[in-house]
Amino acid sequence: MGFDFYERSPEARAVFDQADAQLGFALSTLCFDGPEDALTDTINQQPALFVTSMAAWQAMAAQGWAPPTCVAGHSLGEFSALAAAGSISFADGLNLVRRRGELMKLAGERNPGAMAAVLAVETAVVQQLCHQASDETGQIVQLANDNCPGQLVISGDTLALERAMALAQEAGARKVVRLPITIAAHSPLMASVAAEFAQAVDETPIQPPQMPVIGNVTAQPLMTAEAVRSEVKAQLTSPVRWTDSVNFMVAQGVDTFVEVGAGDVLLGLVKRINRQAQRIKYKIDEK
Repeated sequence: MGFDFYERSPEARAVFDQADAQLGFALSTLCFDGPEDALTDTINQQPALFVTSMAAWQAMAAQGWAPPTCVAGHSLGEFSALAAAGSISFADGLNLVRRRGELMKLAGERNPGAMAAVLAVETAVVQQLCHQASDETGQIVQLANDNCPGQLVISGDTLALERAMALAQEAGARKVVRLPITIAAHSPLMASVAAEFAQAVDETPIQPPQMPVIGNVTAQPLMTAEAVRSEVKAQLTSPVRWTDSVNFMVAQGVDTFVEVGAGDVLLGLVKRINRQAQRIKYKIDEK
């Protein structure tokens, strides 16, 4: 992951080298060579994705790409978007996502949970099913990611999640798939570390973004440092409103989306949300 940027862009290489020095271990080697189980541990995965995205961003800037009208990132990607917009520095962003990964893993150990993808069921229906599946004993499941029409992710306590999965199948879902993860991201199960993460956010220098950052929680532009702090704190336990975020950008006149970083998942979601939008995957050898 990210080796093409490292190999072909001095600016991207400098990003990986800075991350290695700051973290005190070879994150770059983990990104390029694995092992996969270590890379996918959320403590390493979150900084790895952040660093790869920022390496690609720096390579892109060095090639003379025009600045975007606005930026957005899905879940962890929101931190890359904030760094790209100048709201947080690369070094501070790396420390923050590393801490986020540590705390989310801790929350998963304190309150094990699960996540599942639900296909071809309306958002309002899934929200109602989650409410129905949650109970008075505190077992909770909620919508975690509204990725695009027909692709939703739910998250919460295992028993409540299993009830919601069964209800979704009864409601005619085309597919309901439990994800191979024991961390119930973007759910109340993260609340046990919310205060610690909020402290990390408060200790992080944050500036007003130099361009609009469309927030996951509000699906609206984050324009002040205070709005950024509120967003990233709330994001820990709140759903990612990606469909609403993309629709907001389209309504503001955005007609071209460029995905920067590892993979092209977001472009696939954009296609499902608005087929008329132009979609570009940034590659180091293309401009």
